[in-house]
Amino acid sequence: MAVTALALRALGLGDLLTTVPALRALRRSGMRVVLAAPTWLREIADLTDAVSVLLPTADMTDLSWHGPVDLAVNLHGKGPRSHERLLALAPDRLWAYAHPDVPEVKGPEWDEEEHEVARWCRLLTWYGLAADPGDLTLRRPRLRRPEPGTVVVHPGGKGTARRWPPERFAEVARELSRRGHPVVLTGNARERPLALQVATAARLPLSTALAGRTSMRELCALVADAHLLVSTDTGIAHLATAYGTPSVVVFGPESPSRWGPPPDRPQHRVLHRGPDPRAVTVAEVLAAATDRGGNLQELSGHHFKRRK
Repeated sequence: MAVTALALRALGLGDLLTTVPALRALRRSGMRVVLAAPTWLREIADLTDAVSVLLPTADMTDLSWHGPVDLAVNLHGKGPRSHERLLALAPDRLWAYAHPDVPEVKGPEWDEEEHEVARWCRLLTWYGLAADPGDLTLRRPRLRRPEPGTVVVHPGGKGTARRWPPERFAEVARELSRRGHPVVLTGNARERPLALQVATAARLPLSTALAGRTSMRELCALVADAHLLVSTDTGIAHLATAYGTPSVVVFGPESPSRWGPPPDRPQHRVLHRGPDPRAVTVAEVLAAATDRGGNLQELSGHHFKRRK
């Protein structure tokens, strides 16, 4: 019988996508991977091809598992509470970062400045299981392909401190649409009013506001086939990395060195001018969008092609 590895990552979309290489390493070793994560991430977990079972876990205090756990893996944080929640499941082993409040865990030292992908790969490597930080690609869902040349503009994001002003997103969307590119506005159901606000300000049809109207699989297919994503530092930016879709990502309080796309992938452009994302201008985003798209200029009846 395969060893059961229960991995805790009860956070958001981008958080899950940064652990894909670690989850794949567990699966490749022959383990049955149970991922404790929010239910709404089930479709993403399936597209990793690494997760056997998604254990619905809204947050780590909600963690509950009835059955033996051969190995618990803390991909959630540095502890101590996440360590303690996993130890309460009585696993045969726990892989986690060292924490002085949980001396029985003899893991590696936590590095606050480490990139989130590298962090979890290093954890597994410390315990003798090699993980490749570059193994980030998701399987594309088998869904109808969207309109060619689509530019995805995502004005929302987790926490208002990370958000770029909606009127600036509107300027970007209006200009890219003026150049002839089909623009769509994405987000979750709570962000639908924001997407409609941006669509109205950009003088786009309200039908371009897809926020709250796509499943997670549909969003994945949309990003996978898009020719460009423009967003702030939020989960959809990690989807662009997972599908190799050119992107322009406006960062604010979080460091790109911890949460940005891999620096060796030139199709992604990070704009970071300090903790306030408003320091990034519309002109900078449009210039970066033109550069990332290969030829995001005025169209003459055809869409630009993504760089190979």
